[in-house]
Amino acid sequence: MTYQYHDESIIKSLPEDTVFVFGSNLAGQHNDGAARIAQLFFGAMAGIGRGWSGQSFAIPTLNEHLQQMPISQIAHYIEDFKIYTENHLTTQYFITALGCGIAGYQVSEIAPLFQGISNNVILPESFRPYVEKNASRLFPNLTSKLLHSLFSPEVILAEDYAEALKHTTLSKEQKQIALKVLEQKMYPEDQYGRSRNYEIEDILKQINHKIFNLPNHSDESYIYGGVILALMELYDFNEQDFIRVWNAEIEIKHPIKRHH
Repeated sequence: MTYQYHDESIIKSLPEDTVFVFGSNLAGQHNDGAARIAQLFFGAMAGIGRGWSGQSFAIPTLNEHLQQMPISQIAHYIEDFKIYTENHLTTQYFITALGCGIAGYQVSEIAPLFQGISNNVILPESFRPYVEKNASRLFPNLTSKLLHSLFSPEVILAEDYAEALKHTTLSKEQKQIALKVLEQKMYPEDQYGRSRNYEIEDILKQINHKIFNLPNHSDESYIYGGVILALMELYDFNEQDFIRVWNAEIEIKHPIKRHH
C-alpha cells in the first residue's frame, strides 16, 4: 500500500477537492489548535463535533466535557472515517496529527490506527513510521555519539544544518534523524500552535549545568531546549534518560522498535 504525506506546516487553504481533517470535541467547540484553523479557514461549524462541515471533517478525540477520550473510542471514530474515505474516493483528505495535541496522546498511539486507510488520504509525515512496512529503520537508536554530534555548537547553531551534519561521522540514518529533529518547530510554538516556553524551561532546569552550561533565558539555551524537547517527543523518553544516554550508560530505541 502507498501512502501520501504532508510536512505538517500550518495551512490556511487547500484545493477545493481536499478536506481538512482535525481532532475535535463532542461539544463542537473549536477554540484551539487545528480545530481553530478548521473553523477559521475550512468552514467547521460551532456545535458540530463529528463529521463533515464546510471543507472540514471532525474526528472526536475529546468528549462533550472536553476530556480525553479512551484510545479505543478514538479508534472507533477513525474506523468509521476509513469507511467514509473509501466511499468518497474522488475527494482527498488532509489529516492533521489529531489526538496528539490537546488530547495528549503520542503519535505512536494514534498513527497506527490509520494503517490500511485508502490512498486518497494525506497523512502527517510524523505518522510515516507507524503505517509503513519496515519503517523502523528510519529511526536509529539514540546513542551518546549521536547526541554529542547533534548538540555540538557547530551543528546545533549552524545556519545550514544539512551541511554541518555532513562533517560528522554519523551514519546516514543518524544524519537523517538529526536533521529531522533540528528542523522541527518547537520554540516559541510548535507546528500545532502550542506554546512550548514552560516545557523548554523545565527541561533546561533539569539538564543545564549537568551536561551543558548555557546562559539562562538566552536564544542559545532555548535552541538547545527545543531540540531536546523534539527528541523527547519523537522517542518518548525523559530528561533523566537523556542524561544517561549522553553519558553512554544506555541507548534508547524508538517506540516503534520497542513494540516489535
